[in-house]
Formats: sequence, C-alpha cells, structure tokens
Amino acid sequence: MWAANKEKSNPLSSRQDVVASLNAMLGALDKQFPAESSRFSLGDTCAHYATDIAQMEGLSRALWGLFPLMASGESTPFSEKYITAIKQGTDPQNAGYWGETGPYDQRLVEMAAYGLGLSLLGDKLTERFTEREVMNLHAWLNQITDAQMPDSNWNYFAIMVQLGFKRAGLPYDQAAVDRRFAMMDAYYLGDGWYSDGAGRPKDYYISMAFHFYGLIYATLSGDEERAMVLRERSRLFAEDFIYWSAANGASVPFGRSLTYRFAMVAFWSAVAFSGLEVFTPGVVKGIVLRHLRWWQQQPITDRDGILTLGFAYPNLAMCEDYNSPGSPYWALKTFLILALPEEHPFWQAEEQPLPALAEKHVIPHAQQILMHSNGSQHVTMLTAGQLELNNYVNTEAKYTKFAYSSRFGFTIERGRFGLKHAACDSMLLLADGDNYFRGRRECEAVRVEENYIFSRWSPWHDVHIETWQVPFGEWHLRLHRINSGRTLQTAEGGFAVMKTEHQIRDRGCYLAAENGSSAIVDLSPVITREPDSMVTPPNSSVMFPECAAIPLLKTDIPQGESWLCCAVTASEKQKYFAVTPQLNITHNQVVIREPGSERQLSFTL
Repeated sequence: MWAANKEKSNPLSSRQDVVASLNAMLGALDKQFPAESSRFSLGDTCAHYATDIAQMEGLSRALWGLFPLMASGESTPFSEKYITAIKQGTDPQNAGYWGETGPYDQRLVEMAAYGLGLSLLGDKLTERFTEREVMNLHAWLNQITDAQMPDSNWNYFAIMVQLGFKRAGLPYDQAAVDRRFAMMDAYYLGDGWYSDGAGRPKDYYISMAFHFYGLIYATLSGDEERAMVLRERSRLFAEDFIYWSAANGASVPFGRSLTYRFAMVAFWSAVAFSGLEVFTPGVVKGIVLRHLRWWQQQPITDRDGILTLGFAYPNLAMCEDYNSPGSPYWALKTFLILALPEEHPFWQAEEQPLPALAEKHVIPHAQQILMHSNGSQHVTMLTAGQLELNNYVNTEAKYTKFAYSSRFGFTIERGRFGLKHAACDSMLLLADGDNYFRGRRECEAVRVEENYIFSRWSPWHDVHIETWQVPFGEWHLRLHRINSGRTLQTAEGGFAVMKTEHQIRDRGCYLAAENGSSAIVDLSPVITREPDSMVTPPNSSVMFPECAAIPLLKTDIPQGESWLCCAVTASEKQKYFAVTPQLNITHNQVVIREPGSERQLSFTL
C-alpha cells in the first residue's frame, strides 16, 4: 500500500489485508530506525519544536498502529526496537532520554500513545520492563498530570496517560482526570459537538481527538457514569459526521492538520472498537476500509515508503508550523481496529455501503450544511467562516471558504499580491484598487437555518457584507448584500479543477477538466458580472499538484449597497450543466426555482 507500488494492489478487505498494510508502513519506518536508538529521523524539514523532539514524535506516532496490533496477540516483528526505545527515552541516565517537559510541550502530545499502549496491553506491556524501567516510564509520563497545556483537545492526552496508569496497575490520579473532563465540558456545544477549545473551530479534531479518545476511555476505564455520557455524545456525533464521507471513500478536506490524512476516519475505528451502537458493523467497516483504499491510490509516500507532509500529494506549502516529518503518522490512529480479533463482529461483517443519506444535512453546532449528490459520490460542505485563533498558515483557505468538496478540495494562498495567488475558489474576494484581495475571515454573526447559512463579515471597517449560502439540489447559491464605503474590485470563484480551457455561456463560466466539472453562473439582480477563469500556480490545490483552474465572476462595485449573487456547482463527471437555478429577490423575499421542475425554495432574508 504505502511502501511500494505493489502495495497499491492490497484489496484492504480483510483484517489480514489491513495488518499487511500497517506492516508495510512499519517496515518502511524500520529502515530509518537505528538499532538501540530512542528516536529516528524521517526528513530535514522543521517544526516549531526542536529536531530531537520531532524525531521522538515520529517514533511515538508509529505506536498508534503498533500497540493495537500487539494487543491483538498478532506477531509484531518491529516491536522490540520500539520497546528498547521507550526504555531508553524514559531513563534519565540514558543518553537517549526524551527529557523534562515544559509548558505547551510537544512531548505531552505524544504521551497519549503510551497511555494507549498501557491501556490496551496493561501488564503485557510492563512485564517487558524491569521494575526500575516501569518506574522510569511512569515518572516520565507523569509529567503530564499537572502540565500547562492548551485548553483544548490536549486535555485528553493527560486523560489517556492516567487511563494507561490505571489499566496497568500503576499509581494514577483520578482527580486529574475529573479536572480535565470538566475543562472540556465547558466547550461542549450539544448534540455530540464540541469546539476545540472555547471559541475555537469545529473540525476533524472533534472526531479524531475528542470522540476518538472519549470512546477509548468509555470502553476501558470502568467509569460507567462518564462512559454513558461519552458514548451518547459519540452516537449523536456519528449521525452528523457520516455526512462528511463520500461513497467512494473520500472525505471532505477542511481545516488544519490535513497531513494526518486517514486519521479522518479514526473516529469510526473507535466506534468499532467500542461497539458503539449507531450504524451496523458492516456500514462502519465500509467507511473505514473504503477510506483506506482511497488513500492507497494517492501519492502520499516518498520513494522509501515514508508518509510525506501534505494532503493528497507531498505539499509543504499547506503545512502548519507544528508539522514535523513524523507528524503524518497520527494517521495510524485509524489502525485501532487491529486491536479487535478476527472473530469480532466488525471483521466478520460483510462490508456495506453508506446508508441512504439525505441530499442536504444541516449541522447547526458546526455551522455547516452537507450536500450529497450522485448517490453520495460527491460531498459538498457549506460552512460559515471559522476563526482559528492561532492563525496557522492558510487559515482563511482552510476554514473560511464558502464550500469544500470531497472531490475538489480547495486551493491555498500562494502570495499576497494578485488574484492568481489569492486562493479565490469558493470565496468572494475584494480589492481596494491595489490588487491585494481580502475575503471572509472572522464572522461578526452566524445563523444556521434549515435552508441556508447566514454570515455577516467586514473585510474593511467601512465594508459590511451579509452572505446567505443556500443549498439547492446539485447547486448552491450565494447571495451577498454589500454595503461599502469605497469602490471595490470583486472576484468570486467556484470549485477548482485541473487546468483546462473555459467555456463562457450566457452569464456563466464552465470548466470540464480531467478530474471533473465546475461552474459558476451570475444571478446578480442589477449588476452583471463578467464570467472568466483563473489558473493558479502548481501545488495550489490540496488534491492535485498540477495548476488549478477556477471559474470566476468579476466586477467592480460602487460605494453604497450592491447585491452579488451566483449559483455554483461541480461534478466528478465531465459535463456541462444545462439547467441553472433561477433567483428572484423582492422586498427581502427570496424565491429560487429550477426551470422545468417543481423544485422551489423560498425564504425571507
């Protein structure tokens, strides 16, 4: 799968197929892992923490796959090196010691993997250590108990360590667990949704962190009262989160940390591990295995079989400052399913497709509407702009576009000057005569209704924009009411596809590319915008390395009030879209119709 082209033929249908997939990745790592060492190097790029910590991170993240495999009793030919590394890394007298941690330390993140190992293996792990070595391990991990950390999903790292201590019969601090859970309860939003800290985004961290760890805790802790709450929250979350998955195994790329790749479905592995009753084992199995197959076909490893930084291909331009060469191996969290034996219902179940899903699904707490078209082969996420307080690289591109696609992803900004570099797909960008473009970043107000998402945002202190994002069949409409204190140049983009020539028809720009089709059509009631397209630099799209083409609508707007409206769609098929929705706005009453059809939608602004 990951180490060589021949692995791309792994059917990933059985437990042994998945074991083989993991062992291929561990085998590639093993070639970079010196004997008798407590860390290894996977590359020469840097994160914001020291290189030796990054090397310890890569080693630790491999354990998310190795520990579940060890817990199953399966042969683990690579485990001895890792056990030796743990002994050295936690021994203050050893040259390979991982060191004392400070506030907000990356090593605190990695401790969760050791908590998992102790939780799954208990004395089967500690019996491979001498008494002194167990004491060293406990002392080193115990640094997290009262550590100063971001008030976010990081709280679960401390909980995982305490759970590991408890399961392995080591001294543990239940009060610390209770305190961390209380902190996270403060940003529980309801219906299974958290934000990743007070006022922070609702992204894949809710699935691959909060609920992933929560289900492990609920399954192994013996804390029945809290387990009941965690399981119910995960059940509610699952009923929404399934809409992020496409029928072909892809998921919608959105938010930060996309370099963790197939950690996108780690939640579903935790659902299987915990036996959570929400969808059948066959449905859950299908989500996980189709996702792994999808990733198997993407060029995400280097020539040595090492996972690269990037998303659907190696791409440093999209990475955050906490992405080290070993960071992508958080993807191995999805291999929690290997802790389940062959006879478990998950492995015995016949793989099933996605259940019947609604064409439109509203998630108020996440400020999202998910759209499924063509039998869920293509998933579009409409979302309000979320502000990531840490302002990581390309925050606007990752969180504030109007739409994200399981097929077409999104593009990232490659420069501050000029539209070509400005990541104009699925955005309305505006410039004040200087070719520096601004779009939606922080929203002053957001409202999620059954038929639309409303947001109010101000790219300048005297420019205020109200936006309605409306799903409508295979299309979504965007209605922008702009009150501007200045004359502005505007450009609004549809989905980005591989570079191709555009066709202009009536008021729309249509692209039919190798990887699918994209269209944007002007529906503005007074202003007429010019259809056009833009070609971005290579490595702009997170989905493909080639230059991307984006259909555009462009116009200048005067001071005062202006309405800019459009219809946007995309398809995995190469086609031109014949029927465009019709829009009428009269006295704050909106009516949208599909010509030749009874489909109609109306609402009041």
